Amino acid sequence: MPTIIGYHDISKGVNHWLTSPKRKELFGPLGITNIRTFVDPQNPKRVAVMMDVPDMDKLTAVMQGKAAADAMAYDGVVPESLVIVVESKG
Repeated sequence: MPTIIGYHDISKGVNHWLTSPKRKELFGPLGITNIRTFVDPQNPKRVAVMMDVPDMDKLTAVMQGKAAADAMAYDGVVPESLVIVVESKG
């Protein structure tokens, strides 16, 4: 099960983003676990999520749909800033 990090900018306050229920609502049904949040101490409008993903294809499909777009809008995620990196076991 790969661990991924998604980092992006937010347009709403960091407290709103940190306390949002949308991550669990969107990712929970996909079996994604160990969701952790991070905030850039130098720029609190830059944040990240780290999580364990059992099926990358399912995650990719969900991220392209309306549910993800709605969750990102609610959270204040700036969609064009989103970068996802996948754990590499070199």
